Amino acid sequence: MNVRRLIPTTAVAGAVVLGLTALSACSTSDAADGGNGDKLKVTASFYPMQFLAERIGGEHVAVTSLTKPGVEPHDLELTPRQIGSISESDYVLYLKGIQPAVDDAIKQSGVKNTVDAATLTTLENHGSEVSGHDHDHGHEGEEEHGHEDEHGHEGEEAHEEHSEGDGHNHGQDGGADPHIWLDPVKYAEVAKGVGKSLEKADPDHAADYKKNTDALVAELGELNTAYETGLKNPATKTFITTHSAFGYLAERYGLTQQGIAGIDPEAEPSPARIQEIHTIAEKEKATTVFFETLASDKTAKTLAKDTGLKTGVLDPLEGITEKSQGADYIEVMESNLAALQKALGAK
Repeated sequence: MNVRRLIPTTAVAGAVVLGLTALSACSTSDAADGGNGDKLKVTASFYPMQFLAERIGGEHVAVTSLTKPGVEPHDLELTPRQIGSISESDYVLYLKGIQPAVDDAIKQSGVKNTVDAATLTTLENHGSEVSGHDHDHGHEGEEEHGHEDEHGHEGEEAHEEHSEGDGHNHGQDGGADPHIWLDPVKYAEVAKGVGKSLEKADPDHAADYKKNTDALVAELGELNTAYETGLKNPATKTFITTHSAFGYLAERYGLTQQGIAGIDPEAEPSPARIQEIHTIAEKEKATTVFFETLASDKTAKTLAKDTGLKTGVLDPLEGITEKSQGADYIEVMESNLAALQKALGAK
């Protein structure tokens, strides 16, 4: 968003005298001056980041998602046009470790306001104990979130209370679970950091960003309460899923996720793991094998048939499509809660 190119030629002299001070006041973005009705150009890596940008940015932002509806985010390959659009953005919000192609493009984009959501909360390792498989993304053994970023991370500045011990890099060498958005409490932490970083990127609209952030955080608080209440007394605490995306959710509400495969929803599980799931399902009285909307249900249906279990949908919310059980993050998370209550006998 380049305000300079929007100034009529006849006004250039006046702009030189009067306008440059106003432009420089917005130096944290290329020029987030809202006086002319222009919007902050925001690029989000995939749906959970898009939802935050849209809800917190409101009318002051124009959000573009790099991951189109129905595309599995882990498999995303960027077009040259998309790579170019990142460089033209005023603000980029992504989650390092989910999409290697996006991480690489952002690193080379030179965009100043680049926020990695993983630096706004604490990542944990849910690998071996949850799914029996190493994760494909993240940093092994990471106990603190955050990393040193050559772009001067707005997110880290906004979350100084989490900055001690930074220096980790969420690479693809196995370990830290990136699915932080499936825990409403962690997602609220990220929302707060995004709000603060947008206030810095576009100070003219800081009050609105803060108001929108507070409203969203309150809504996520209500969602957390609904989960706490709804999953309080389950008949079983174990659920089986084809995609090991629910480690944070399971930990938050005292449940146990048993992933058929690891973080890759299309990965074929080993015969040994399938036999292990058979045993676990019988022992823990699990009733349901969950699959997701963006990946094949073949593995779930095969396993369910072999074990006599039901199948159901537990959406990792990596994208919203017409098949989604809701129109946005909040609605789909409410559908997930209903599915878990049914499967765990918590209703």
